[in-house]
Amino acid sequence: MANTADKIPYLLDPRKFRDPRVTADGEKRASVYLKKLETLWICTGTLCNLECENCYIESSPRNDSLSYISSDEVTNYLDEIEQEGFGTDTIGFTGGEPFMNPDLIPMLQNALDGGFEALVLTNAMKPMLKCRDDLLRLRERHGDRLTLRVSIDHYRRDLHEQERGKRSWKPMVEGLHWLTRNGFNVDVAGRLFSGESDAEMRQGYAAFFEEQGIDLDAHDPKRLVLFPEMDASLDVPEITVSCWEKTGQHPDNMMCATQRMVIKRKEDDRPVVVPCTLLPYQPEFELGHSLRDSFQEVPLNHPHCSKFCVLGGAKCAG
Repeated sequence: MANTADKIPYLLDPRKFRDPRVTADGEKRASVYLKKLETLWICTGTLCNLECENCYIESSPRNDSLSYISSDEVTNYLDEIEQEGFGTDTIGFTGGEPFMNPDLIPMLQNALDGGFEALVLTNAMKPMLKCRDDLLRLRERHGDRLTLRVSIDHYRRDLHEQERGKRSWKPMVEGLHWLTRNGFNVDVAGRLFSGESDAEMRQGYAAFFEEQGIDLDAHDPKRLVLFPEMDASLDVPEITVSCWEKTGQHPDNMMCATQRMVIKRKEDDRPVVVPCTLLPYQPEFELGHSLRDSFQEVPLNHPHCSKFCVLGGAKCAG
């Protein structure tokens, strides 16, 4: 494993990510249009039973800055998708810990009954297991159209708990076993923070799955999603129009070309739409209250756009 202590972090140049149109060097900033709303994310709220070391959304048992969204509010967006003919495939639920929202099961029921795929990002701990009977009913009725993505930050217990806190490993493993034992469609989300390569990480997860007797292919990027680390305080390059050719990336491959997220701020009386799962707190990225309003150009004017999406090549929906 690489020694991450030998790497010297550089703080973000304060001139960067200021102007949505141009970079600090005066070059035209890259932007992305929503070509099709393939995935709609619902932020169920920022409350969580854990307080992870580097949670990008700052979830904790105390942070309710993004409040619980209600089933009725989500239904309004599902109805809009149908009425507008957006052709959306997947409704994703993230948090916080989604299973702490008391309306999660009705929201899942409505999404699945509406013909959507449903994806839930969970730590697979006590809040999820409290809903085991409801989940079994959903599994029986909708099968693999319901996917549970379990957060396992690292295949080693000590490094997982370094991020997620002491005593977070065993309950996660128990929840993972319950899901796989009961035939749920499961994938896993890990994080690239240990200095290991993608191949090394996948080999480590493969050994963990084999040890646990869990039938998951760690070498399938759809079954094990490895996300780059994000820290908005550290320096990253701004993305210009010319970067598309330099990086081999294409704007249509970015999250904001196919995804949107709905959030509800604690102080607001109705939800708003933002470009993706990574930008819940920046008001300059708000795209209105309706999905139709959110069909806008999104300037890549945040460090996460650079680190996670363009340079990291990652997507929360896989």
